[in-house]
Amino acid sequence: MNRFAYQIYEMAQMAMAPARAVSDLTRMTFKNPANPLAYTSMGRNIAASAELFERVTRRYGKPAFDIETVFVNGQEVAVSEETVLVKPFCHLVHFARDLPPGSAPQSRLLIVAPMSGHYATLLRGTVEAFLQTHDVYITDWVDARVVPLTLGKFDLDDYVDYVVDICEFLSLAGGTPFHVLAVCQPSVPVLAAVARMEAEDSPHVPVSMTLKGGPIDTRRSPTAVNKLAEKRGSAWFRQNCIHLLPFPYPGAGRYVYPGFLQLSGFMAMNFDRHVNAHLEMFNHLVENDGDSAEKHREFYDEYLAVMDLTAEFYLQTIDTVFVHHALPKGQMTHKGEKVDLTAIRRVGLLTVEGEKDDISGVGQTHAAQELCSSIPESIRLHHLQADVGHYGVFNGSRFRKHIAPRVCAFHKKVEEAGLFPS
Repeated sequence: MNRFAYQIYEMAQMAMAPARAVSDLTRMTFKNPANPLAYTSMGRNIAASAELFERVTRRYGKPAFDIETVFVNGQEVAVSEETVLVKPFCHLVHFARDLPPGSAPQSRLLIVAPMSGHYATLLRGTVEAFLQTHDVYITDWVDARVVPLTLGKFDLDDYVDYVVDICEFLSLAGGTPFHVLAVCQPSVPVLAAVARMEAEDSPHVPVSMTLKGGPIDTRRSPTAVNKLAEKRGSAWFRQNCIHLLPFPYPGAGRYVYPGFLQLSGFMAMNFDRHVNAHLEMFNHLVENDGDSAEKHREFYDEYLAVMDLTAEFYLQTIDTVFVHHALPKGQMTHKGEKVDLTAIRRVGLLTVEGEKDDISGVGQTHAAQELCSSIPESIRLHHLQADVGHYGVFNGSRFRKHIAPRVCAFHKKVEEAGLFPS
């Protein structure tokens, strides 16, 4: 583990602060309508260069969901966020909609966001799509750097516990049936949580679970990410990827997998694509193409905002999911109890994969269909979406046009089957 690398990163950020300030001042100067040079090719090039420098060296904060309205049954209604459950490492956020009096009640949907470096706001498009058809909740995971050591640890077992607790909270709250949707990384803990609940005959299981682009069995169509994890092993990641949080963060003294390290890995996977995207933005700025430049800003404001993960969660996930493949082998345990996927019998299962997914290869999520053999065929379904990558299974035009409607139709089908606890 590295004790001082995080401090070196912080020092580098501080050292860049004056240069960023000068760059931002330069940008404002050469974009000022009162400056004649702002209308010249030279001025636009200088302003574009200054903005790109400031953006690529900036530390991005947590974005906001900023969902103010949504259309429900063709009518625009107001949306407001409310935190309904608070735990040390997760806030459960509810998107309350101001529906007209007499509106028919809609099923509830719990979206379990990935805890893999980015904030839950990465699923803004997912939330917006399902707000039209569901009463939506989402797990808003907390950056490990702001959680004091006194509030304890957080590992994969705790993640499973959180999912169980949230399901019980939603079940006890009453109302319409609720479904669970897991995007990517949480597919494993969500599946494990439902299996443990079913093994204990819990009355609080969801009606269905939808797993999207999840690493259920990474031995199938292994991607570069999967191969690297299996080749290196958890000991290598412990030695090279775990850092000690420095003062003055509230979580000072906690070992974490830093968001900035995760981001560097994301960027390295598609380095040429990111370079070209920034070159295109430079050209858009020079050409005064404000709409295209704004789309770039919106995407990278989200993509470059990252959070730290606790070391114990990160390493246990690497070891369980990517190195030992414990879940598909039937060897995964949760606090000493076996995770038996054949125990799941009342919860519908929809698996969704992207044909061009380079994070979770085709077949990895579908593996859940074979492992959950006790679920009746009538409430099981798999969907492979053509021409989409990892991001496309939960956002974008094909998600909205093809995937979201299939999820909604599946929810209706499972509810009509009536196998869930009343």
